[in-house]
Amino acid sequence: MSFVNKIKDFFSTHQETRDKHYNSDLQSRYYKTTNKKALQSVKELIEQNPGMTVTSVSEERGEMSVNIDRPRKAFLIVTVISVRPFETAVDLTATTNTVLPTDFGYSKKIILDLYKKLDQKETFVGAGKSGR
Repeated sequence: MSFVNKIKDFFSTHQETRDKHYNSDLQSRYYKTTNKKALQSVKELIEQNPGMTVTSVSEERGEMSVNIDRPRKAFLIVTVISVRPFETAVDLTATTNTVLPTDFGYSKKIILDLYKKLDQKETFVGAGKSGR
């Protein structure tokens, strides 16, 4: 990761995952499961976290929105896409509500913590395009 990307990450209140992300920690994660099961697993993990509340779930679209109240206010969008039978991609987008120009890495921490828990719950296949 270049110095410019580190500066941009530091002065940001928003992080999202994608297949070709410059930070390997923030690449899309692939799991050996179905779309419906992955969405249910993420929902269960979120409901176990104090301060996180699922506000809406769209199983047809594979999306879920989450409000985070503690320790800081933030908003999380979970997107689950079935790539192949029993191979599902999970992408996360986190935005922190703050008046400062930075959240000091909080939005990235939300994503990494959720991925870590999901890796333990579902069978992890790989990350990014190279993960398939």
